[in-house]
Amino acid sequence: MSDQKFLLAGELLDGGHRLVQRVYYEDTDFSGMVYHARYLHFLERGRTDYLRCLGCEQSTLLSADEEGLVFVVHRMEIDFKQPARMDDILMIQTMTEKAGGAKMLLNQEIRRGETLLIAAKVVIAVINKHGRPRRLPETIAEKFLTAAAE
Repeated sequence: MSDQKFLLAGELLDGGHRLVQRVYYEDTDFSGMVYHARYLHFLERGRTDYLRCLGCEQSTLLSADEEGLVFVVHRMEIDFKQPARMDDILMIQTMTEKAGGAKMLLNQEIRRGETLLIAAKVVIAVINKHGRPRRLPETIAEKFLTAAAE
């Protein structure tokens, strides 16, 4: 069962994480192309499963200690290069640029084969369960930075 769980979460490789997802009818608009807001869902899945593959499940981090640890999107810059369409197989790649202090900077791409569809820079703020800034624990920062270096 754990092997299946890992496969569902994608894989760590090439300095980050890769998740494969199919585009379904529900992801598209009337034109048959992926609706722009749905890309946020794909990007979120990529970030969440990146964490999971690093051994950091968000539900566990929230209750890990008295403060809790939460990741929230502080800023996102997205370049829409080309559209995806129903039944396309997408690769969501997530790579760490910076991890430390109370922020992380992640670079994400969505590709169809070799074709770049979306490029995003995401600033993640680290907060506690009360919404106050919190430093990223060194052990977690090291996991992100080690994955980026491999």
